Amino acid sequence: MSGIEIAVLSVALMLVLIYLGMHVGIALIVISFGSLFLLRDAELASRMVAAAVNDSISDYLYGVVPLFVLMGMLVSVCGVGRDTFDVAGWLLRRLRGGLGMATVASNAAFAAITGVSIASAAVFTKIAVPEMVRHGHTAKFSVGVVAASSVLGMLIPPSLLMIIYGILAETSIGSLFIAGVIPGLLLALLYCGLIFWMARAWPSFVGTTDVDETPVCKETVGSAAKKALPILSLIVLVLGGLYGGLFTPIEAGAVGALGALVLALVRRRLTPAKMWRVLVETGHVSVAVLFLIMAASLYSRMLSMTGLPAAIGEFITGLGLGGYAFLLVYLLVVLVLGCILDSVSILLILVPIVVPIAESFGMDLIWFGVVTIVAVEIGLITPPFGISVYTVKASLDDRAIGIREIFAGVVPFVLCMLVALGILVAFPVLSTALVR
Repeated sequence: MSGIEIAVLSVALMLVLIYLGMHVGIALIVISFGSLFLLRDAELASRMVAAAVNDSISDYLYGVVPLFVLMGMLVSVCGVGRDTFDVAGWLLRRLRGGLGMATVASNAAFAAITGVSIASAAVFTKIAVPEMVRHGHTAKFSVGVVAASSVLGMLIPPSLLMIIYGILAETSIGSLFIAGVIPGLLLALLYCGLIFWMARAWPSFVGTTDVDETPVCKETVGSAAKKALPILSLIVLVLGGLYGGLFTPIEAGAVGALGALVLALVRRRLTPAKMWRVLVETGHVSVAVLFLIMAASLYSRMLSMTGLPAAIGEFITGLGLGGYAFLLVYLLVVLVLGCILDSVSILLILVPIVVPIAESFGMDLIWFGVVTIVAVEIGLITPPFGISVYTVKASLDDRAIGIREIFAGVVPFVLCMLVALGILVAFPVLSTALVR
């Protein structure tokens, strides 16, 4: 078998194994080892595995993973999500559909200090859904807003997906973080605009609510400012330090984790038992991510040896396809894979293949990364995989709301995300304006 045939077979077999339930990291290592064995011999394959294990996570750069995970875990036990929702609900109480917009705004703020969509989905399912249903919104709309807005956690920095993409594409994680700010805000604004329109034009979907919705809680300017101060301080500390050039991404993660720890201690929310649980969960998540990065490093080296990325690039060039035609095909593949695979698996499989091709077309890898992550995020809320949808279902106190109802609730927001994706493709400056 030629190198190209081995590579194509390895990608196809990888998709099958992951879909059948094999852990993506194990699948990457097994397939890569087998492919290297077919390409050369068992000795080389063993050496490549050892080199990947030694080289892929020994770099100082990978310290960014546990630090941002720790910050997100600490924030999740502080009660910041509830306070953020209270403040947003109070500010938007005069608007029809204001609680839906408050959920989006709260998720956007929460995303800026967690970076994990699943955490946002779990927190706001318990906080926002009961309040929206109590104030007259339909269950379908309520769970749809929470599931859809939770994906902001993977776009608004810090984001684990951006860290993984940056490592795979060998591009600046700090620049990716900064580049995600405008697209994240754009998607949040589009969500709010959609909710504002649906509340007037589609009351059967949203529910019948008065314009002057009862606020989630009786807030004053002083109490709202007191609740908003902690999360705003963390956002300014982390993103302000990154944007201002005061911190590297790793230093920003360390400062953010320290700030979250101080916040948890000041609020007296961090008991010894909770602290132990936070550290254990941080370890579990960090090890899982770093193991995936190690496996992806081996997979990327195997693909380079087969010559598949270069062959695909030459094939596309030979067809006379331009950069945007390639991008369209690539995004369609990502959207299809999003229906059957999780976000990390898609990045690990595709990024090592497509980044060299994107570079050959002269594409900015920062912009390409933002577009990729938005496309991957759509898979978080589309059937049958839709991990954010299943997280919402698992976190619901109301068992009468089924998976079908949640998927139906996110349909308008999926269309909204496609619009956002189109805007970001058409106007790359939205992703690169703050980086340049």
